[in-house]
Amino acid sequence: MSTINYSEKIPNNVNLGEDRTLQRALEQWQPNFIRWWDDVGPDGSTDYEVYLRTAVSVDPQGWAQFGHVKMRDYRWGIFLNPMDGERAIQFGDHKGEKVWQDVPGEHRANLRRIIVTQGDTEPASVEQQRHLGLTAPSMYDLRNLFQINVEEGRHLWAMVYLLHKHFGRDGREEAEALLERRSGDENNPRILGAFNEKTPDWLAFFMFTYFTDRDGKFQLLALAESGFDPLARTTKFMLTEEAHHMFVGESGVSRIIQRTCQVMNELKTDDVNTIRAAGVIDLPTIQRYLNFHYSVTIDLFGADQSSNAATFYSSALKGRYEEGKRGDDHVLKGQTYKVLEVHDGRIVEREVPMLNALNEVLRDDFIRDSVAGVERWNKVVDKAGITPRLHVPHKAFHRNIGALAGIKMSPDGRAVSDSEWDAKHDEWLPTTEDRAFVASLMGRVVEPGKFANWITPPVMGINRQPIDFEYVRFN
Repeated sequence: MSTINYSEKIPNNVNLGEDRTLQRALEQWQPNFIRWWDDVGPDGSTDYEVYLRTAVSVDPQGWAQFGHVKMRDYRWGIFLNPMDGERAIQFGDHKGEKVWQDVPGEHRANLRRIIVTQGDTEPASVEQQRHLGLTAPSMYDLRNLFQINVEEGRHLWAMVYLLHKHFGRDGREEAEALLERRSGDENNPRILGAFNEKTPDWLAFFMFTYFTDRDGKFQLLALAESGFDPLARTTKFMLTEEAHHMFVGESGVSRIIQRTCQVMNELKTDDVNTIRAAGVIDLPTIQRYLNFHYSVTIDLFGADQSSNAATFYSSALKGRYEEGKRGDDHVLKGQTYKVLEVHDGRIVEREVPMLNALNEVLRDDFIRDSVAGVERWNKVVDKAGITPRLHVPHKAFHRNIGALAGIKMSPDGRAVSDSEWDAKHDEWLPTTEDRAFVASLMGRVVEPGKFANWITPPVMGINRQPIDFEYVRFN
């Protein structure tokens, strides 16, 4: 691994300068990336100087530096964790073999598909969050939005490097297509459904970064087990940055809940209209946003039973979360797993081959992790002495992928009739009125140390800076 030279056009630790053909290809892609950033990146931010974290190393003790950087001048780079010459494949039909540094020909199409799908999510989220800076609740939150945006851009670079380096002309064409698709575009949308949804307000943004970036965490952890070593080493470093995105989501929702509970106690009421009139977001609306973002996100894991998931695992392309800590044989042939199906209008469990249920295995890992965070939000509610608690809805609620797609299921796990679904739909998912109300609160607050009425300040600032630090300099 080389050190990172920030005077280079494309900062990297992959010895890019030793491969002139690859370097030229990436330098030809770079202007298109900048045009994409200017066209659909953070609205109006080009000349802002933002207190950003920039990756400068893969050393866990000193991998990043902080400083004010103009958004457009941020140094997106290519970083892989160090190679472990002893690393062997831990799972699938290739278990025990040495990991691959080059793409095995028989796995080429599937690996490309995996990398493209992961790569497509990175620019998509930037596009979804494009206008949020115009309604930031504080300078602190504005900076966090921009930090996430530039890191999603760097994650795009990480995937594009793999495509250019290992997939020739096909890879170059796929890299161009990553800049051509657009979130929500009817004619050329992003690959996965959740990345075509709008993120119109900051409650949606915090729910997205809590739930949907958590899907990213679990997908990256599964890819970090890959027998294709460059992919594993790339995603392991991406996870270092991904942790901040989930922190922004979890702490953001927690701060909204805290402010709501404060107002409920001050006014001694749980009446939604009274709480809204006080300019904060009522708990039932927060619950409906939670229901929506959670259900949309668990669809990202794919169908409950998938031959592709079985192929990816057996081929050693994509493992499981914490593969090395599992006590089975890591081949899984003959093993089973329980999935949910609909039988005679009822949800039932059925044992299926585990290899075909690996999407469901990863989804269940995600669910356990998500529930733990929601319980941390409930500690805020409990501390305030408020009775209604937040809940993760049933796995079958509002699903659009797999065997549970289109099932009419209440958040508490009851199969309901079409008429009951129609009658109670607005109690369970955000309504047009909910979104309009939340949007009405979204006035921009960017004076250092000031915060919108509907959210509390954080416990501490970024990188030991005070909360009223000038995180963004507007030029």
